[in-house]
Amino acid sequence: MTTKSFKTAESPFKQDNTESGMAGVTLMNNQVGVVVAEVMDRQPNVTVQHLPSMIRVDCQGRMDFVYADISEALGEEPDFYNAAEFEENMSTHYGKMIHMDDRTIMFGNLEEAAEFIGDMLPPVVNK
Repeated sequence: MTTKSFKTAESPFKQDNTESGMAGVTLMNNQVGVVVAEVMDRQPNVTVQHLPSMIRVDCQGRMDFVYADISEALGEEPDFYNAAEFEENMSTHYGKMIHMDDRTIMFGNLEEAAEFIGDMLPPVVNK
């Protein structure tokens, strides 16, 4: 009697720890989210994907959510859209996120984000 052996197919959902260099956010699919996605879609390294209940905004490298540009596209005053509005409309993110007074920056590369943050820190004074 011969025994049959079966080979298990490789899962398409396997884990991959290779650095992608990407960052992204998930926005609510509402009036504000659609406008934010339109503004972000103008950046050459950004990909926008409209889904039924959310909008994916992904980038290769770095992307800047410039609040004044988004406020203008919304037909509001320049200081209308800010970090609080961004956080209210965003549900998830991946990559390094830095909130500033005039924008939120997403980095796909941790070293680039660390260098950016380091440039904003005061110099270390040796005693």
